[in-house]
Amino acid sequence: MFGPSAGAKSYVDQVSGKTGDRPQFKAMMKAASMRQFDLVLFWSLDRLSREGVLETLTYLQTLTSYGVGWKSYTEQYLDSCGVFRDAVLSILATIAKQERIRLSERTMAGLEKARKQGRVGGRARVITDRGKVKELRAAGHSLPAIAREMNLSITTVARICKDAA
Repeated sequence: MFGPSAGAKSYVDQVSGKTGDRPQFKAMMKAASMRQFDLVLFWSLDRLSREGVLETLTYLQTLTSYGVGWKSYTEQYLDSCGVFRDAVLSILATIAKQERIRLSERTMAGLEKARKQGRVGGRARVITDRGKVKELRAAGHSLPAIAREMNLSITTVARICKDAA
């Protein structure tokens, strides 16, 4: 993320910035958390992250919380060290909020459409003999043993046994 100046370290990933799960990006954020540098210089905001406004804003705020400044080489207004820092962050935060609202609206619309088509969301309900689970537990069987015998998850067995208590 740094330019090649004296004492600067470059963090360069050869993969897409559509996710924060990039080795060099993670290394850069870790080094930032340890205050190993004072400034992250990126070519443009989309070179830092392409995950969307909310995630990108979160990265910038995280850097700021570490006491590390950030600056776009090609977008002069994106500069945490400049006089417009608070204005830029406010605008980005507003855009991120609108993005969250739109995402929520699209999710709700998709769920409503699925409901109208007769689809039901979530996992299929587990149908089991709850009485047998309780009997096996009362007989001293372990949760994993009951889960294996009844072809259930240990969590489901534990939930049934807890309901019995």
